[in-house]
Parts: sequence; C-alpha cells; structure tokens
Amino acid sequence: MTTAACSMNLNPLIDAVKPGPLYRSAIEEVAESVAPVIAENTSYQDARVFERLLIPDRVIRFRVEWVNDQGGVEVNFGWRIEHTNVLGPYKGGLRFHPSVTEDTLHFLAYEQCFKNALTGQPIGGGKGGSNFNPKGKSDNEVMRFCQAFMRELQRHIGPSVDVPAGDIGVGGREIGYLYGQYMKITKQRDGVLTGKPLGLGGLLGRSEATGYGTVTFAEAMLKHAGDTIDGKRVMISGSGNVALYAAELAMEKGGRVVTMSDSGGSVSFEKGMTSEQLRELIDFKEVQRGRLKDWSGKGVSYHPEARPWSLVDADVALPCATQHEVETDDAAALVDRGVKVVAEGANMPCTHSARTVFHMKGVLFGPGKAANAGGVATSCFEMHQNAAHDSWTKDRTMDKLTDVMLEIHEQCISNAPMVNGAVDYGVGADRGGFVKLADAIVAMGV
Repeated sequence: MTTAACSMNLNPLIDAVKPGPLYRSAIEEVAESVAPVIAENTSYQDARVFERLLIPDRVIRFRVEWVNDQGGVEVNFGWRIEHTNVLGPYKGGLRFHPSVTEDTLHFLAYEQCFKNALTGQPIGGGKGGSNFNPKGKSDNEVMRFCQAFMRELQRHIGPSVDVPAGDIGVGGREIGYLYGQYMKITKQRDGVLTGKPLGLGGLLGRSEATGYGTVTFAEAMLKHAGDTIDGKRVMISGSGNVALYAAELAMEKGGRVVTMSDSGGSVSFEKGMTSEQLRELIDFKEVQRGRLKDWSGKGVSYHPEARPWSLVDADVALPCATQHEVETDDAAALVDRGVKVVAEGANMPCTHSARTVFHMKGVLFGPGKAANAGGVATSCFEMHQNAAHDSWTKDRTMDKLTDVMLEIHEQCISNAPMVNGAVDYGVGADRGGFVKLADAIVAMGV
C-alpha cells in the first residue's frame, strides 16, 4: 500500500454519524483496517461504500407491553436494526438483557454484517432485542413477553426479508415462544426464526455450532503457526451455550479447559475440567439455569466477582461471554499467564486497547467476526433446511460448519498483513468482509 493510501482519514465520516461509544469502537476498528483498501479503489470511493455501511437501512423501535404473574402491567423497549441486505435477508440475533440499548444493537448489527459476509452465505446483517431480563421470570412470564414482542416484530420480518435468531437471553425456549406466536398471527410456518427447537424445524447441531466454530478457528490458527490444540490449557469465559460447547470440542481435541465464568464470578480447574464435570455443568446451566456460585462440582474453585483472565496459567483463551469483557489490564494478565492464542467466541469481547496489547506481545488474535461466525453460518443452514422442507443430519451440519470455518480462516490469511511476525487476523477479517460488502454495494448502484 502507498503511504497516501495508508493515511486515509475516515474519522470525519464517523463523526458525522454521531455513533454511541460501542458503535464507535466497532466503526473505528473497521476504518483502521479498510482505509488502505478504500484509498486504492476508486469505485469504493465513488460509491461512498464506507459511508453507506455506517448508516443502517432502518432502525425499528417499539413498545412491548405484557402482564406478569401478579397481574401487573410491564413495559419494555423492543428493537430491530436492519443494517444491510446487499448480500441477502437481514440476519442476526435477538438479545434479551437489561443492558441492551440502541447503541449496543447498532454495534452488534454492524459487526454482524462483516461476520455474515465472511461466511460466504447469502445473508445480510441485522440485530435486535429488548431490555427485558428473562432471569428470575417464570416460564409463563417469558412466554407472555415473547408473544408481546412478536406481535410487533412479525410485521417487519420474513424468510426472504429478515430472519432473526437467538443471542444472550434468547435460547430454544424463547425462540419456540416467538415462533409459535409468529405462526398464530401470520398462519405461516416458513422458518422465519433460526435456533428453533427441533420439533419446530430446528437444526441438529445448531446448539453446538458457535462454540465448535470458535474452537475450529482457534485450531486452524494454531495449525497455521505449526502447533496443535492437543495438550493446551484453554481458558474460557462464560458458561452459556457458546462457552459450554467450546469447552466440549476443546476437550475432545485434547485441550484442558481450566476456567469458566458467569456474571457472578469464575470457576477454575487446576488439572482441567473432566468430561463428567462438563456434562453436569451443561445440565446445571442449560436446564436448571443455575449460577456458578451454587454449583457443587468436585475439584472446582469458585472465585466470586472475578474474571478468569488472571486465575491460572493457560495457552489459549476463548472469551465467550459478552462485549468488552477483556480490557487492557486483562490482556496484560493473559500475556503474563502464558496465553499465545486468543479467539473470540463472543461479539468483540476484547477492547481495541486489549487487541493492541496482544499484537505488541505477539499473541495470535482471532476476532469475533471470524472466530464467532459458526453460529450464524449454521443458522443459514437451518434456513436452507426449512426452505427445502428437508432434514439435515448432525454430521452434515458439523461437516459443513468445519468447511465454513476453515474457509473463513483462509480469507483472513489472504487479506491479513503481518504484525511482529504474526498474522493480523483482525485486519484480515475486516478487509475480507468489507470487500464482499463493498463489491455488492457497487454492483447494485444507488
């Protein structure tokens, strides 16, 4: 790249959009990566692709009214951000959590566009959710909320328009309630939601997909560097769907999982989690919806209000909880604990400054838009299954997932510069996704 190309300043364009802090962090990271690509491609400049990708196609905000078990009226916000459909129907999860804001969803929707482009599947990017908190609610309260949420959302979605999925706070239970209400209102059984229970057209292997994909990407990074995950100590944050199945595949491949966490604290396994502990924990978290502080697994140390990053030595770190959970001090702690590879199982869990620490110290870093893409890829497989009135086997899902994750790894390699002798996967992912989106925007005209 020429000096002029590398110094292209996109900040005035970002400032004009006035993004919130989370959205800004995502935009600035992409801008830093793709400025040289834009500077050397006049068609991208003429079509103003960077600016067009900054502003969502539409932001839908609505009121959700529902009745709790005591007969009281509750009111929440609901959102759906349809960011871009240049590559296919809007695709992205619904998040139910009290921390959800419009800024959170802008950030997630923007990231989703690049992630979805990297999968090679015909899907655009979007995100949605509510500040509703399903924790502590009865099944009937969750059902009534989901039904109220869908009464508004159903007018904005469709199998060729917008296909939501699950995210934090939205699992098979919630998707089932949402889809049930959608079918009652529209009289359609068209698979418009993914992550559905199997009896409603769900996909075998979808529950495992995001965690399995993250481990597959981390393994590809290690292999490219001449190493393997076998025998490595693997530090994982979170204990939800992604974290649990990342732990499962890491252990199947010979890794030793040494930490898990939730919002109340962390657990550590000095000798590595056993398969019996994992089975018990999956039931405890996924079925009983318990908290780690109440888990009585033998050989487990609980650390209240602690993140896992400085608890034990490890070789590989998989942040699988939530955005910006790894800050500068956490990144330094991971380096001190011996971590050589970080692969994000969540959406941007590492801050920009944390990523800088990894690059400076020669730690291989796999960004969420690449390492976390397995979930949305298999969501697209579920769309294919539903559209064809087919039934995929789990082996078919897993084989296709592996192919997609390895292809994403190759895209990152082919688009990435080297930093301190290591592949800059973050820049590779940003550029790979951006070029697909930009080429489509140029092709479609204005």
